[in-house]
Amino acid sequence: MELRVVKIGTSLLRGNKKYTTLEMINNYSTCIASSKDRGDKVVVVTSGAVGLGCHQLGIINRPENVVHLQAAAAIGQGHLMSLYKEAMGRHGYNVAQVLLTRSDLNSRNSFRNASMTLKQLLDWGTLPIVNENDALSTEELKYGDNDTLSALVATAINADQLILLTDIDKLYSSDPKKNINAKPISDIHHLSELKKVEKEVKNSGWGTGGITTKLAAARIATASGITVHLADGRNPMMLDSVLKGSRGGTVFHPHPEPIENRKNWLAHAIKPIGDLHIDKGACEAIQDRGASLLLVGIKTITGAFAANQPVRLIDSNGNEMARGISSISSQEISASLKRINSLEKSPIVVHRDVLVLTSDRLN
Repeated sequence: MELRVVKIGTSLLRGNKKYTTLEMINNYSTCIASSKDRGDKVVVVTSGAVGLGCHQLGIINRPENVVHLQAAAAIGQGHLMSLYKEAMGRHGYNVAQVLLTRSDLNSRNSFRNASMTLKQLLDWGTLPIVNENDALSTEELKYGDNDTLSALVATAINADQLILLTDIDKLYSSDPKKNINAKPISDIHHLSELKKVEKEVKNSGWGTGGITTKLAAARIATASGITVHLADGRNPMMLDSVLKGSRGGTVFHPHPEPIENRKNWLAHAIKPIGDLHIDKGACEAIQDRGASLLLVGIKTITGAFAANQPVRLIDSNGNEMARGISSISSQEISASLKRINSLEKSPIVVHRDVLVLTSDRLN
């Protein structure tokens, strides 16, 4: 039994010369139903609500106004779900709509609740269909096209694989639609290789579109021990092949030492709202001995945050080296730093139980 997350993007659901939107969804659903028949579990992260909403309204060009996009998503979301419901129903499977925003995963409790809900739906044999709550959130409308969300969902349910369906056959060193000399990349084994590819993609001018968010999703998922397949979704049968155990055009191999679920949430799901700039001694203690961050190790702080909110730990070179939850507010830290010599004992600012190293996974 394999547990997989399949991400289907807007560009694919628009259809193409060979398949309409309805045919694409029907074909994908047939592949997923066959996988479920074999005993596998699948979660779908889908885009497409805005496009379907615009179609129903007769709007030819995608709106630029965020409110218009949100309203179009509100109209299209129900239609999108009805297409999936009908398609999976032909194979005897129920679907469940799960609408999430990044902020829903920013709390440890809500992250855990989302994980438990998705797992329960899977245990009931249902196909969970996840989408960003586009009618309320602006993040997916501006960034990512659900790539990041699919990686967070994969980590939340401890998936074996994340399948990113796209409109190219594999990853290239630059945009193959514009550069005939673009080099194909079949495998990414280490973070160092991913960094190199990201740099090449950025320098080639290809890094401004969807490929950047797919690389970011691969970072998140592989750090948690998940294999990521970048596969050509224009031919729906490619999904069938990957679900049967074949490989995508590019495979991102998992980190050999994946982080556990709580650390995984700290590293990827939360959005830090402040920075703690720490000295060399604190860096070494945290990296080499797994120590907590003490007040005495902080040089300066950036941003305003309350107690129990997420922060980044920045080393003396200005690089992020860890993330965690600060037990003390920025205001209290600033006040304490001014009188640190009078303190009998340096208090813990970020306890090691809510701290995770990120320098070898995100940077």
